[in-house]
Amino acid sequence: MLLDRNNVNPDTADEGGRKPLSWATENGHEEVVRLLLERNDVNPNTTLKDGRTLLLAVQNGHEGVVGVLLEESGANPNMPCKYGPTLLFLAWYGHEGVVRRLLERADVDPDTADKEGLTPLYFVAVFGHEKVVGRLLERNDVNPNITDEWGRTPLFWASANRHGGIVRMLLGRSDANPDRADMFGQTQLSQAAEKGCEEVVRMLLKRIDVNPSATTTDGQTPASLAAGRGHYRIAKLLRDREDSIHRYAASLQPTEHSPLGSSGISEPPFKRPRWL
Repeated sequence: MLLDRNNVNPDTADEGGRKPLSWATENGHEEVVRLLLERNDVNPNTTLKDGRTLLLAVQNGHEGVVGVLLEESGANPNMPCKYGPTLLFLAWYGHEGVVRRLLERADVDPDTADKEGLTPLYFVAVFGHEKVVGRLLERNDVNPNITDEWGRTPLFWASANRHGGIVRMLLGRSDANPDRADMFGQTQLSQAAEKGCEEVVRMLLKRIDVNPSATTTDGQTPASLAAGRGHYRIAKLLRDREDSIHRYAASLQPTEHSPLGSSGISEPPFKRPRWL
């Protein structure tokens, strides 16, 4: 009804410099946003102190409004925000629907890094936004092995923060390294063991490329870290695995009674890990 009046300016700013479109966007009023954008006298790229109209919609998780704004010819899904070089860095808020809308754009790079070399995947893995991680990992152009200044990957932080679902998804990527150590020699397994996350420990131990005996720079193994924190069941699980690895390694040594020049096993029952 207000827009039907000839004496109403729908693009008038308040004393704080904000216009009706920005308020409708921030509060997720999709139908109001559509009504305003139908007007020739409304600027969809209204600049605010903290960014543009689209930024408010993304930050507040208003999926429908984001979709409407992305239909505008002047919409820029790659505009920077205070958390990173593109709007996709706001994925750390955990708005899966908004992330999906942004990734539908062919001009959005989901693996753009900030000045520290970190990407959106790193942050959502740290904060445990499982659905958003799933959206990003659907893309082949997302690197799951991005590291921070300590050499820690998204998988490292997901393991350390007990995000079992995210660990499972990252392990499902063939290019994710499940045994990468940080600058202190800590691995995903040692972190999960120390934090008492048995679910993650069991997932990692299913991998033949994870060393259950890896030591940190101060000589701690996953088992000793678990025991030191009182996670005795995890410590026993790890020590049992270490013992089975040692027994298998011993079985591969040549014996004088073996016609094969070994223990009689011509081929190992599984691919030998690189650390044997």
